[in-house]
Amino acid sequence: MVEWIITDGLTDYRAAEAWMEARAAAIAAGEAEECIWLVEHPPLYTAGTSAKPADLTDPDRFPVYPTRRGGQYTYHGPGQRVAYVMLNVAARGRDVRCFVRQLEDWVIATLDQFNLRGEIRPGRVGVWVQRPEKPNQAGGSPAEDKIAAIGIRLRKWVSFHGISINVEPDLSHFGGIVPCGITDHGVTSLVDLGLPVTMDDVDLALQATFDGVFGNEAPGPACPTEEPALPG
Repeated sequence: MVEWIITDGLTDYRAAEAWMEARAAAIAAGEAEECIWLVEHPPLYTAGTSAKPADLTDPDRFPVYPTRRGGQYTYHGPGQRVAYVMLNVAARGRDVRCFVRQLEDWVIATLDQFNLRGEIRPGRVGVWVQRPEKPNQAGGSPAEDKIAAIGIRLRKWVSFHGISINVEPDLSHFGGIVPCGITDHGVTSLVDLGLPVTMDDVDLALQATFDGVFGNEAPGPACPTEEPALPG
């Protein structure tokens, strides 16, 4: 079964990394259940494995954490729900592209709980919403803003890192980076779009839609490895 953990308050980023890496190792060893961990972080930037130095436009604004997840620069902070996803991808088909698409589908299904249409775009990781009230893009298509980011890492076929959904963060905090290396689009949040949604509402929606995308259990451990000492 998949264990759900919700941590109140703001979680230190390096402590979160250490915890989920240890949990992923335990899952691979068959010593722990799969896990979804819902957290918020203090304001910070993370640099994925494809991050470009030029995309960190204000390096002194918030702490910057190099990390081994895929992707480029992203922001985490209060008002943003981060869902760390520690799942056994080996037992779920060993298809990384399919797994990333499932994460996108999960976000889209969650947004649909609030009657908001989320969409994916080729070449742009994450989930987007159209902004018809804004001027059209240069080619005439509707303006779009990013509402959710995705970045994962696999070790022994167990995932960690995951997704982030903008519920009610300070959107000006994204100004210190080029989010995910994309310059032609903005960022938005559920509250910015006029939806009176709380973090608790999003947590319930994430849990309500998860099984429809992933199912609630995987059929066994991934690759054997040494048992770690899990943090308390």
